Order: sequence, then structure tokens, then C-alpha cells
Amino acid sequence: MSGSESSVPASAAASPEAPALLSFAVHSLPSPEGATGVSERTRRGRWQMFIVLLVCAAPVVASYLAYFGVLRPQGRTNYGELIVPTRPIPAGLALFDLQGARVAPRALHGQWLLVVVAGAACDAVCERHLWLQRQLHEALGRDKDRVDKLWLLDDVAAPRAETLAAIGAASGAAAALTPATVLRVDRTAVAAWLAPAAGHGLEDHLYIVDPHGDWMMRVPAEADPAKLKRDVEKLLRASAGWDRGGR
Repeated sequence: MSGSESSVPASAAASPEAPALLSFAVHSLPSPEGATGVSERTRRGRWQMFIVLLVCAAPVVASYLAYFGVLRPQGRTNYGELIVPTRPIPAGLALFDLQGARVAPRALHGQWLLVVVAGAACDAVCERHLWLQRQLHEALGRDKDRVDKLWLLDDVAAPRAETLAAIGAASGAAAALTPATVLRVDRTAVAAWLAPAAGHGLEDHLYIVDPHGDWMMRVPAEADPAKLKRDVEKLLRASAGWDRGGR
């Protein structure tokens, strides 16, 4: 041999038994900047979803805050006494109409209720409450169909015909007057749901029940009609969409 060559001999390169030469393909690894961008987009997407959910929930949250009187920058603004926690109407409360037919408590759901509890004889306090019911109902204007007047008779006597006529519950009553609902109930049973203030009886108050059937406010004895009207108007504004007009 006249010299040496540093290259691989041609015979060796062509031989199938010769080991294959290794070749490497170089792939780029994910850059820290790219990972940071993905993480940032994920966080941004989560925040956007949270904001959308918050916007959708805002009206519901606001209505509950207003309903329970949480938003009171100047202190208490309600006239009636809020019942916390509210008391749902007992599912087993036995209610009967004046013809003796059973009425399910759930039939009272769907509207706000102004409730009077009194015996059929209806003394002066009872008459004032029924009058206050009627006047307040008419004063609500276009919202009056969202409110039902309810008289719970807590004895078995027959109410006077003139009293029923005055609240639109008698046959032949004036068509322009929205009739009150009159139902019989055992006094002991209703006292397990509604309750008077200390030193008073059940018949001394009006009771406000929400469209879910929950007792949520007790009106003071000898209530001021103007102040009571403001309470009811605030409740109706805060609960738009909860109830249905016209039972």
C-alpha cells in the first residue's frame, strides 16, 4: 500500500453486514415562553367564564340581598318584622274552603299572600285587617294581581254574609272587587306556622307570605297603611319573576 486513507473502505460501506451509521434528527423542545403563553390563555379563559357566570347570577343575587334587607346602607328600612329563617307552610296543614272541600297548602304557592287570622265573628280588629288588606291590594295598581288576600278562619262558625260581601268572597259580590280567599284552619295547627309578637295574639297582626309559601314578615299590630305599602312594594320589586299574576 502506498498510503492510508481515513475514509471508510467502499467495500465495507457496501457490505450488508457492516454496522449502519447512526444519524440524529434534532427536534426543538418546548420553550418556556410557549408554556407561559398557554398558561396565561388558560387563566384568561377561566376569568372570562367566571365573569360571564357572575353577570348571569347578578340579578338573582341582587334580588335575594334586597329581599332579606342586606343592602341597607342607612340601617333598617323595613317596617314589618322579618322572620329569619323564614317558615315554610307545613305540607300537612289541613285547610278547607267554606264548602268543606280540602285545599292543599301548595295551592297557595305562586303569589304573595297578605294573611289575616281571625274567627268568623270578626271583631273590630279583624274588620280593620280585612279593610287594610283590601285597601293595600287596590293601592298596588298593576301589581295587585301578584298579591292574594287570605283570611284564615280559626273556628267552625259561619262568617257573616255582610263580611263576605265586603271582601268580595260572597256570591254576587261586586265584580270590580278582587275576592279574598277564605279558608278554615285549626288554630293550634296554624299557630305552629305563624306566630304573634310577644304579648299579642295571632289575630293582632297581618302576616306576609312569599310566593314559595314561606312566612317571611310579621306586620306590627295597628299597622300604618302607608308604611306597610312601602314594605310590600319593595318586596314586589325585589322578587320580580318569582310569582305569577292572577291565581
